[in-house]
Amino acid sequence: MISLWVAAGALSSAAAIIVMFRAAGAASNGGSSDPTLDVYRRQLSELDALADTGLINAEEHATTRAEAGRRLLGAADHQVVAWNSGGVHRLWVGGVVALVAGMALALYLTVGAPALPDQPMAGRIAQWRTTPPGQLTAPEMAAVLRLVTAQRQDPDGLRYLALAEAQSENPSGAARALRKAITLAPTRSDLWEMLGEVLVMQAEGQESESARNAFREAVKRDPKAMVARFHLARAMDQDGNRDGAVAGLKAIDADLPPEDPRHADLARAIKEALAPHPAVKPGAAPGGNGDQMTMIRNMVAGLAEKLKGNPDDPEGWVRLVRSYAVLGDAPARDAALAQARARYRGRADVISQLDAASKAEAIR
Repeated sequence: MISLWVAAGALSSAAAIIVMFRAAGAASNGGSSDPTLDVYRRQLSELDALADTGLINAEEHATTRAEAGRRLLGAADHQVVAWNSGGVHRLWVGGVVALVAGMALALYLTVGAPALPDQPMAGRIAQWRTTPPGQLTAPEMAAVLRLVTAQRQDPDGLRYLALAEAQSENPSGAARALRKAITLAPTRSDLWEMLGEVLVMQAEGQESESARNAFREAVKRDPKAMVARFHLARAMDQDGNRDGAVAGLKAIDADLPPEDPRHADLARAIKEALAPHPAVKPGAAPGGNGDQMTMIRNMVAGLAEKLKGNPDDPEGWVRLVRSYAVLGDAPARDAALAQARARYRGRADVISQLDAASKAEAIR
């Protein structure tokens, strides 16, 4: 590894020195003659040609030619001095280039890890496959499951891959895995439900048309699919069909066992669906209903929990601050912002992103 960086530094220094000397040589050779003299001589020739063809009269020809002649004489009297950097300046530049290369190498030897062996992805995945699943992070588990499902097409394996991708903040990967699983097992309503939930996540909590289609497919295969029916009721409320949304939610509530804790969530969702919706300005994004806000809060809580275990994630902190701002939770936003600013106080780019995220408008 160290030999690679030494070679790269040497090549960079050599290239800089070559460019410097070539540029200095071109500058010293260039400018030996003034190109404006040729321009004025060509103007005189063109004026004579125009006069010979009768395109300009004799008086205009004489006046214009006299002016061009004066410019030619003025340019001839002006001596152009070629730029030359001088040998001393070249030595200084060459010394600075060599010094920078040496300092970069010394810094790498001090704070880097020149003896660290290569860590190919295949080797890391092989190590993760021998590690207990509980000790792996979500991205590591997703990497292992990608390899496993590529070798063995299995709907359940793809389902677990989708879960790992979703926990890794990769809803696109989760959707791809679920679509492959559905191709293998198209009659499983749970796969269609999961796909719909992932598509809702991709749409930032909105019931997109593709998500609705997935939920409809789930209900076709299992008319009692609670999650799919719940989202379809939300979709009706999102479209302004309040009566249909309430009817759907009440039907779900009637199908639940008496001791099911989801009765409270459904009662709250029904109450909020019946409440008057605030007017939305044209072009503005509508605020979420009760279930949508619950889901968003759960996602934000999951992100905050993830950052506790892996705090070195600037993009995650920016998303967390923006999420709290969008939710209108000023105390949580300010606490997350202060913690992130303290962690990345030396990163001006991250600080600016955090400040911008904290100013996100809260949904109403």
